[in-house]
Amino acid sequence: MKVPLFNHILLLRYAGLFTYLCTGLPLLSSSWRAEGVETGSPDHVGWCVAYVLFGLMYWFATRGLGRRERHLERVPLLIGMNLAAFAIGWFSHSGISAILFLVIAGVVPWTLPFWPSVVWVLVQCFSLFPVFAREPNFTWPDAFLQCAIYVGFSVFTYATSLVAKQQVDSREEQRRLNSELRATRTLLTESSRMSERMRISRELHDLVGHHLTALSLNLEVASHLVHGAAQEHVRQAQTVAKLLLSDVREVVSQLREGDTIDLSAALKTLVDGVPGLNIHLDLPPRFAVDDPLRAQVLLRCAQEIITNTVKHAGASNLWLRCERTETNELAIHARDDGRGAAGFKQGNGLTGMRERLAQVGGRLNIDTHLDRGFALDAWLPLEAAR
Repeated sequence: MKVPLFNHILLLRYAGLFTYLCTGLPLLSSSWRAEGVETGSPDHVGWCVAYVLFGLMYWFATRGLGRRERHLERVPLLIGMNLAAFAIGWFSHSGISAILFLVIAGVVPWTLPFWPSVVWVLVQCFSLFPVFAREPNFTWPDAFLQCAIYVGFSVFTYATSLVAKQQVDSREEQRRLNSELRATRTLLTESSRMSERMRISRELHDLVGHHLTALSLNLEVASHLVHGAAQEHVRQAQTVAKLLLSDVREVVSQLREGDTIDLSAALKTLVDGVPGLNIHLDLPPRFAVDDPLRAQVLLRCAQEIITNTVKHAGASNLWLRCERTETNELAIHARDDGRGAAGFKQGNGLTGMRERLAQVGGRLNIDTHLDRGFALDAWLPLEAAR
């Protein structure tokens, strides 16, 4: 029997929700409650309120799980979930909160980096020490040992969730790299096509054109050496040779006129399938370059912009616009709705972009502020008329 495929992110979310609902079953029966927790008592009311708050915060904290967004905004919700779970354990005089900490351990890897998330899981488990230590039948070593037992369960849940997140990140990175490879292949195809047209035009001009010119000259000489009907045939052959030479020159001119690299297909391929980011691409009707080096620089700049936005910006949208300016330049304008930066320091990627642009006489301008996104403008001059 074939096992149905599930979205593992949604499955992880609803598994946590199911676990949360199961921990609330003691609320339905007074026989399940710890001694001294009567219906309507302050402890019972506190338990109920904390339980409802935990569920609401879990729902909002796991909404959009796996998307590239500002994950740190979930940290206040995680803190609230920890406080609510601790309150449930405190008011219920039980270890139910430890089960809810397992649910939190499944959310932490999607919110915090590795080492902060590991510390978070350990601290939340040992925060139950006061809950266990206040019980009459628990000594302090017993309370510590009980917390250590729940650390084992939390680590297993955390590791399972972390593996799922790493698989998602790897899959998204593969999709992004595949888009870059397909765009590079498109650019190479265009470059190969242009090189082949150039080779054919040169062969026609240098070989066929040369021989036709020599033939015309020989026919011109022959027309002066023969008389009568033979001379008429030589004249006709000379006319045909001149027409053929004119046709060859016209074909060579047409080949050279179409000798440009169309960047539209490569850029559309590059932005297609980038995971977790909506890219709004704006291109002129025909965006072509006659220099392979400039085409490569422009494509690499677009790649670097998309890569930085995906990895660092925490953005949901990227607007990418390319144009030919009135000053005979190619321009690429990019901006996103990410977190931005107050004290910006460019890394190797942007440094490499500046170096690529400098090779062709281009320039780069960056504008970013905290909570105002990231904006980048790049210009590179077009090659002089060939």
